[in-house]
Amino acid sequence: MTLSESYGRRVLLIDADLRRPSIHEVFRVPNGTGLSDGLKSDSAELSLVQLSPRLSVLPAGRSDSNPMAGLTSQRMRRLVEESAQVFDWVLLDAPPVGIMPDANLVSGLTEGVIFVVAAGSTPYHLVTRAVEEIGRDSIIGVVFNRIDADSMPNTQYYDHYYRPQK
Repeated sequence: MTLSESYGRRVLLIDADLRRPSIHEVFRVPNGTGLSDGLKSDSAELSLVQLSPRLSVLPAGRSDSNPMAGLTSQRMRRLVEESAQVFDWVLLDAPPVGIMPDANLVSGLTEGVIFVVAAGSTPYHLVTRAVEEIGRDSIIGVVFNRIDADSMPNTQYYDHYYRPQK
């Protein structure tokens, strides 16, 4: 949303988690057909959902118990390359690194990786292993989410900005 609306860029978000897709739930869009269907056929029309004039989503489509063939296909590589010619940013949402090889395959199609790490629940050793698997040079950022504000040290400086006034 920030890239498309605040920066005025054309953005395509692709749900590349073909085992447990979730992007359609986040944006409340249909998931009847999507990436998995488009990867099975060169002639299949991809069903992009336009959320705003600058933001489109490609849902994953039906879950696939073995998405490896699709994610490693020439069709997937072409899809990303062609999308990059139309959109300013093509973002691929992938499953967690280290659990299945899917995220490593998807990262090979990108120019950079942004890790999303859940505060308090993602063990440090899994984060370091994921960094090793993807490679430090590929990582362009980290999103640290699910932070419990009450567990943060009270610096009082930020309280003025973020805490409700009493």
